[in-house]
Amino acid sequence: MSRIDDTRPFLPCRIAILTVSDTRTLDDDRSGDTLVARLEDAGHSLAARTIVKDDRATIADQLRAWCADPEIDVVISTGGTGLTGRDVTVEAHRDVYEKEIDAFGTIFTIISMEKIGTSAVQSRATGGVANGTYLFALPGSTGACKDAWDGILLKQLDYRHLPCNFVEIMPRLDEHLRRK
Repeated sequence: MSRIDDTRPFLPCRIAILTVSDTRTLDDDRSGDTLVARLEDAGHSLAARTIVKDDRATIADQLRAWCADPEIDVVISTGGTGLTGRDVTVEAHRDVYEKEIDAFGTIFTIISMEKIGTSAVQSRATGGVANGTYLFALPGSTGACKDAWDGILLKQLDYRHLPCNFVEIMPRLDEHLRRK
């Protein structure tokens, strides 16, 4: 089973938070606030934070900009993962991904099922990698953000987590870009 190995050092990640919304501002962005509080409580640092409208190109452009920033290791977006016509965050993420982390959405759905039953089927949470940066798209509810952080990201973004974690392979995420 998974466990924390206290003989390994904690390696903080630099995490950017992107809220996707046509109506939210930083003053009333509860889901973004939830993620910031959790990442800081875990010992990570907030590298950047912004809000963009539900527009596929705008979202993808922001993701690409942050993936190009060497001071950002992880990007977590919240909002725009549903089924309505304005929900384009998942498509924007997939426009940027080099590799999708297929099991992220599956594990998120399993965790959500325990809380909200079959309503979890409406979530399209996703994760991937681009330019050596992890990208995760979460639903816009505070509950979903808590579930994804507490159930997946808290452990996977902790180098001490065994048998494996996202942090330990971070230096190798862009190795294909360094090959000649």
